[in-house]
Amino acid sequence: MHFFNLHTHKATNQANILELVNQYPQEFDATIPFYSIGIHPWFIVEERLESDLALLKRKAQQRNCLAIGECGLDKRIEIPLTLQQFVFEKQLLLAQKYSKPVVIHCVAAFQELIAIKKKMNISVPLLIHGFSKNEQVAKQLIENGFYISFGKYLLLNPELETVFKTIPNNRIFLETDTVEAGIEAVYELAAKYKGISVQELQEVVHRNFLEVFKIEL
Repeated sequence: MHFFNLHTHKATNQANILELVNQYPQEFDATIPFYSIGIHPWFIVEERLESDLALLKRKAQQRNCLAIGECGLDKRIEIPLTLQQFVFEKQLLLAQKYSKPVVIHCVAAFQELIAIKKKMNISVPLLIHGFSKNEQVAKQLIENGFYISFGKYLLLNPELETVFKTIPNNRIFLETDTVEAGIEAVYELAAKYKGISVQELQEVVHRNFLEVFKIEL
């Protein structure tokens, strides 16, 4: 059984791990086997937006592009939220058009995120990466059809155990993001919190992977 890493910025190319490597349009690496590609709210450049979206559209049609993202909303940066929302919605439309799940970066904008999903009637799977918030936010996301991925903050913040335990197994993904720890360490801790074996957790994530990405590991 493979480990699936929903979101990483660094490919390790290990045979027993399927990694969804985050890519940006202006730094695309064609040698990466499976990737997500998106315009992160931190890196929106208006002068380059047209060409970035054009490249995103081309790459979204490739078989080894498994998802759009990471993209989303971040209220703690200086880029205007209206511009962020415009760029995010453009990417959601691409995801809908090419039936790609979306890996989402969201900081202090979960209500806006839920509102956009409803307004645009988005039907492709939406996955919140690097979740670190409380049980109430998690519950709202689950009720609105989102998947939630845990990784860095699960390792760093013991208080997330309580939140993680409340997430239904059919909505869970795991990731490393930018941490040095391997995905195995995330699975070990997550399995401990859930009171199941690592192998059982691998099977849980595998089922979720098939449901969301529609391909075999």
